[in-house]
Amino acid sequence: MGLSERSASSLDTIAGHAERVCSVAEGATPPLGMQAVSNSWQRSAKKHGLDPLDSQAPRILTPTELKHFREPLDELIFTAQQEIDELYEVVREAAYTVLLCDSSGVAVAHRGENALASQFQYWGTWLGGVWSEEVEGTNGIGTVIAEERSVTVHRSQHFRSRHINLSCSGAPVFGVDGRLIAVLDVSAIDPRLSERAHALTGVLAVRSARAIEERYFREQFRREWIVAVAPPEAAASGMLLAIDGNQRIIGANRVARTSLMLDDRGLQAGTSLWSIFGRNIDLFRHQHRGDISARLLIAGSDDSRPALVTPPAPATSHPTNSSLHTRPRQIDISTLPRTTQAYGGLSPGAMRRVREYVEVHLDENIDLLMLAGVAGLSVHHFARQFKQSAGVTPHIYLTQKRVERAQEMLTRTDLSLAEIAFAVGFFDQGHLARHFRHMLGTTPREFRWSQR
Repeated sequence: MGLSERSASSLDTIAGHAERVCSVAEGATPPLGMQAVSNSWQRSAKKHGLDPLDSQAPRILTPTELKHFREPLDELIFTAQQEIDELYEVVREAAYTVLLCDSSGVAVAHRGENALASQFQYWGTWLGGVWSEEVEGTNGIGTVIAEERSVTVHRSQHFRSRHINLSCSGAPVFGVDGRLIAVLDVSAIDPRLSERAHALTGVLAVRSARAIEERYFREQFRREWIVAVAPPEAAASGMLLAIDGNQRIIGANRVARTSLMLDDRGLQAGTSLWSIFGRNIDLFRHQHRGDISARLLIAGSDDSRPALVTPPAPATSHPTNSSLHTRPRQIDISTLPRTTQAYGGLSPGAMRRVREYVEVHLDENIDLLMLAGVAGLSVHHFARQFKQSAGVTPHIYLTQKRVERAQEMLTRTDLSLAEIAFAVGFFDQGHLARHFRHMLGTTPREFRWSQR
């Protein structure tokens, strides 16, 4: 094919693409493969008034202009560096670029071969590139912002004919308040790239975006307990909860906010973790700094979820320890079994019945035979399986619960120490004091004074 023939073929392709876009924007049935972007085509034409034949190059901000958009995200950019680098190492051989964009579509961080800088700048896939849907129409950054979902836009799925050699996959990055704060995008300029080959980058972008979210969440709540809860299905995203010293939920990622119907008002008020999951305060007693594997029983049901509980980071810690603290755990949790019964322990239902019985009858004399009967097991099997589930013997568990109840009464009531001791199931004030001091390192009287 001669030069003039290739030029004519290119013009036919551009004109044909523009005709299809305008037809769909007017309400025609989208061609095969274009259904996913048809709403964006309509927004681009009707709402934003864009012309698919516009050949103007995407805008690249100057360093001074870029600084204005980049500074508010400095902390996120720093936190995301490792994930961006790792993603780029996977896609660089295929001449892809990786962009982290703010919520207005401006590329505030970039990875790409410097030798191809002029080519990337021409196409706008470079640091400072502006890719909002309002400016560029359907694309893998702006459409993610508009629809707050992962989007892959391959070649002719773009709105503007100028971009029909581009392929891009974008994934939203949500902040600790559940709102979109950035988009992670992987883009290539290769007219030979097949849609099937490019689709793989969408999975990579989503995976890296979720890891960035988790790193950022853990960094923002590094002084709190972090509970990472596995989703019911392996392909879904998990919940992240930030828990204070009183087991109140003070932070929740987007998935947790949606799944548990949490909002800013509820989080500010301090929603108890135990209003959602079966009470298991033992998880927050561990003194070591490593993650704690657990199964959280969903309150009012026999269903449970695998979880990893991360203790707060030390006030002064080595950078290596800080990196370990913020390391994403969702991948680890995804490998845990999702059966409702933990191996070798009580079933979730039996454990829930035991805990509820203890809560109601804590002021009474509770023996092992009673608890075994509640669980529906022999005394021998109950004692062994309870310890596997709770990590402590039934006797220690009862003592812990009595001390916990005493803590609450010391804080909220003016009852005497003797009255409190009797109300929580201890023989006398001295019995309470011995166990209280053993568990908490202080006396009941000193604890009450510290709370006033």
